[in-house]
Amino acid sequence: MFDIGFSELLVIAVVALVVLGPERLPKAARFAGLWVRRARNQWDSVKQELERELHADEIKRQFREAQESVRDTEAQLRASGEAVRREAEQVRQQVHATDGADAPGEEPVMTGPAPGSPASVAQHVVAEESRDAMAPPGIDGQAPRDPPPAAPEVPR
Repeated sequence: MFDIGFSELLVIAVVALVVLGPERLPKAARFAGLWVRRARNQWDSVKQELERELHADEIKRQFREAQESVRDTEAQLRASGEAVRREAEQVRQQVHATDGADAPGEEPVMTGPAPGSPASVAQHVVAEESRDAMAPPGIDGQAPRDPPPAAPEVPR
């Protein structure tokens, strides 16, 4: 801080001893030490406050940069979303244009299994007489039972 060497301090101590005398010198040294300590504490306090403000400014700057980055990313995502929507609309228009050439005004309606699927093949292959055998099982898990025999007629 100050450029004071040992020789200057020695000169100041000798002058203080001559001026103040040996009785008042210890009190004066304590008082001077107290003021030097207070000055250092004050300087450290100011320095820490400046460092905190600089750190806060740095954090604010980083926060602003992050916000700008988020805004840029948001704008890019919106632009790409709009591009995807436009492409989807073009594809939708192309599909409607090709569907309109096949059957104007009608949407194809599918009933039953898709043609060529295993389910549609199975419907045509199963014989009529074996369809009864494919009936769901009864309550006990066995095949359906024959209806119970009719009660024998009792003569009257």
